[in-house]
Amino acid sequence: MRPSEPDPVKLIAGVLYSDHSLLERATKLLSDQFGPVDYRSEPMPFEVTDYYRDEMGGPIQRLFLSFKELIDPGRLAQIKIKTNEIEDALAVDGLRKVNLDCGYMDVCKVVLASAKYNGQKIYLGQGIYADPTLHYEKGHFTSYPWSFPDFKSGQYERIFLRIRELFKVGRKRGG
Repeated sequence: MRPSEPDPVKLIAGVLYSDHSLLERATKLLSDQFGPVDYRSEPMPFEVTDYYRDEMGGPIQRLFLSFKELIDPGRLAQIKIKTNEIEDALAVDGLRKVNLDCGYMDVCKVVLASAKYNGQKIYLGQGIYADPTLHYEKGHFTSYPWSFPDFKSGQYERIFLRIRELFKVGRKRGG
């Protein structure tokens, strides 16, 4: 079998923030880079870890964005580099105030980009790894043993099901 181009995927971003004005600036910068946002979840308290509190302050909120235009999954490393640049541009006194976890959704999974190695991650290039985070089967998203605790909790399932609906619509219209 000869290699073929992959089907386009849905670009997503999980956003952690403690300053609403920086969230809005981050959203604008993301839209400038990746096109219009077609979904924005309600903010939720992010309380599963204190890992980000020293850098970001508090209280920390999480929300998810998805983008209208489908992308080539081969762009994930390049996109993660760009979102890291956006984080740096919004930093205050060298401290990151917005954390952007970019990734994508395809028909059967959610993959996040990471600059940190772990056994399940697949190297993409440019110091970036693909981290399979959720898989979709029989109408539900399920976490992997290594998924982050907030993803394991199932609290985001409704969000990802909605994004999946938008993804299916985008596939029908051709991206």
